[in-house]
Amino acid sequence: MTQVQWTAVDQYFADAFTPSDPILEAALAASVAAGLPDIQVTPLQGQLLALLAQSLGARRILEIGTLGGYSTIWLARTLPADGQLITLELDAHHAAVARSNFAQAGLDNLIQLREGKAIDLLPSLTEFAPFDFIFIDADKDSTADYFDWSVKLARPGSLILVDNVIRSGGVVDPNHPDSRVQGIRRFVAAAANDSRVQLSTVQTVGSKGYDGFALALVK
Repeated sequence: MTQVQWTAVDQYFADAFTPSDPILEAALAASVAAGLPDIQVTPLQGQLLALLAQSLGARRILEIGTLGGYSTIWLARTLPADGQLITLELDAHHAAVARSNFAQAGLDNLIQLREGKAIDLLPSLTEFAPFDFIFIDADKDSTADYFDWSVKLARPGSLILVDNVIRSGGVVDPNHPDSRVQGIRRFVAAAANDSRVQLSTVQTVGSKGYDGFALALVK
């Protein structure tokens, strides 16, 4: 199996299950034009996020890590008219691109973007809790802290998805030199002993290579 084949299979299912969407495509194009890194979720992953949020009947969604707002749009579209999505972004340039994308998508009334360090912003969200669905896709070094706060801001039955936990398999190496891998290992060690949640992982291959995500159901 090769990256070429993984990408081809990804494209095959994306063509079948995620038809052309001018709003989402425009959001991606705007992110590229603004020089944002190409690290957003794929269309199939965006669809998965939306399906999970819809299956929960989510009315309040929290996203940690906005980038250009591509995944945010997928999630916000699942909300009812009185729903709310709060997304946290450190980089002011990324936030500006995302806000423009939200306005173009007609979703800025459902989305509240807060700028700053997520670990500093999370304590201020208690008034909006509980969140029904939480997507963690920010700096990997702080994942354990983001996860702990996510559980605090959730309710029994809430679902938390932590992206990019496989790190091309590097997560199994206790001596891996990448701080992002070590950040995920700290998250795994903490979550494995967290009695508040039930956990599983899914390994993935596709156009973004070999990675995967963790899913946590709050008890």
